[in-house]
Amino acid sequence: MKLKRLLDALWMYECEGNQAISIQSVEMDSRLVKQGSLFICIEGYTTDGHEYIEQAVANGAVAIVAQKEVKQTSVPVIYVPDTKRAMAIIANTFYGHPTKQMKLIGVTGTNGKTTVTNMIDTILRDHCHRTGLIGTIEMRIADEVLETKNTTPESITLQKVFAKMVEKNVDTAIMEVSSHALDLGRVRGCDFDIAVFTNLTQDHLDYHHTMEEYQQAKGLLFSQLGNTYDGEKKVAVLNVDDSASKVYEKMTAAHVLTYGIDQDADVRATNIQMTAKGTTFDVTTPFGQQQVSIKLIGKFNVYNTLAAIAATLSYGLPLSDIVASLANIKGVSGRFEVVDEQTPYTVIVDYAHTPDSLLNVLKTARQIVHGELSVVVGCGGDRDRTKRPKMAQIAVKEADVRIFTSDNPRTENPEQILRDMEAGVVGEEYTTIVNRKEAIFRAVHLAQPGDVIIIAGKGHEDYQIIGKEVHHFDDREVARAAIKEKTNANN
Repeated sequence: MKLKRLLDALWMYECEGNQAISIQSVEMDSRLVKQGSLFICIEGYTTDGHEYIEQAVANGAVAIVAQKEVKQTSVPVIYVPDTKRAMAIIANTFYGHPTKQMKLIGVTGTNGKTTVTNMIDTILRDHCHRTGLIGTIEMRIADEVLETKNTTPESITLQKVFAKMVEKNVDTAIMEVSSHALDLGRVRGCDFDIAVFTNLTQDHLDYHHTMEEYQQAKGLLFSQLGNTYDGEKKVAVLNVDDSASKVYEKMTAAHVLTYGIDQDADVRATNIQMTAKGTTFDVTTPFGQQQVSIKLIGKFNVYNTLAAIAATLSYGLPLSDIVASLANIKGVSGRFEVVDEQTPYTVIVDYAHTPDSLLNVLKTARQIVHGELSVVVGCGGDRDRTKRPKMAQIAVKEADVRIFTSDNPRTENPEQILRDMEAGVVGEEYTTIVNRKEAIFRAVHLAQPGDVIIIAGKGHEDYQIIGKEVHHFDDREVARAAIKEKTNANN
């Protein structure tokens, strides 16, 4: 594609050099630049792309997009006020506006994004749709799984993936949309058809600073959800039991479909019945009523299921088809995942890393425990410190055995993180074990028949970040090793 065609999509720019050159790829990472690339300089938190211009040119960049003065270069330089905004526009143009060629469903919220996107994906695939999935656990194009680093990738990566989806005849993409991605403009240019809101509880205040800013960031998905009624209908799917939905309903021009349990909603669950093997409830919708049976447990999973029902109803699927698919969904990796080793006690790994998600998981576990409820929990380093004492308070209030340990300490002192947790539970009974492996082994060692152990915080993750090093660590593997040791010791 000619550079001039890409620049025509921009509003304001100054170009020093030939605009008639051909662009073979668009990159923001100088290490990925090859012959014919357009290199966009992005100023990040730890690195500045402007410092890698020489490397990019050496690797084959034929043009540079910058927002700072470039003193010397042998290739054309395009100056723009904001390279990140320009990057989204250029990437969308270079890859041919791929989200206009398929349906795009976005799911945002503090908790439940991964479960809801996977539910929607399964329902659509069950009914002959060819889907793509972008989220925390994986990025997938039809049946091809790709590596993912962020819940929501940068705009260049996103548009490239969407273009591959179009090439592979994907008709619908489902993606988790994080608050960081919205605030940083990663999804600019994405033409969403359905936007789903799960819930808003405390998280990421190290970045957003206040709950008001956090709520506003999530709301960008709904305010950007189309503003005309002359084409494909756009639908905002909102959790009416969460007060943020009232704000998002005002922010969007799209059609609104609400779901909930406690308040009157378009899609509402009643008569909820839970056992250790699953949940049933009656769902009432504008398209009829049905009894829903799922293999998942917990009120939070009822909400996740309602969100998936509302989204796929908005998509146009019959309620009966949706309910039939839900009955076969077994859950998502690391989300209330039972480590099944045929033990007289139960070990469950869950991604819960916010106060609300930890509370939900422990309350759900309390419904199936026949002995004591244990929890192994920590808090991430270089993240919101204010939630640490709250996490400890919830653990102490809801569990019988409480073990505080490391999560991903990153560059913080893990002992200081634990002291922050302990500050919220002065005078309470708990055990602190810095080493996460030792903490899990202690919980399993103490377990008696009928007990339930919740290992919270990391879920599907198979690593632990200590300092700036990434070590292999999987809660499920460690739990199995602990169970094996305990079993062997008892035989």
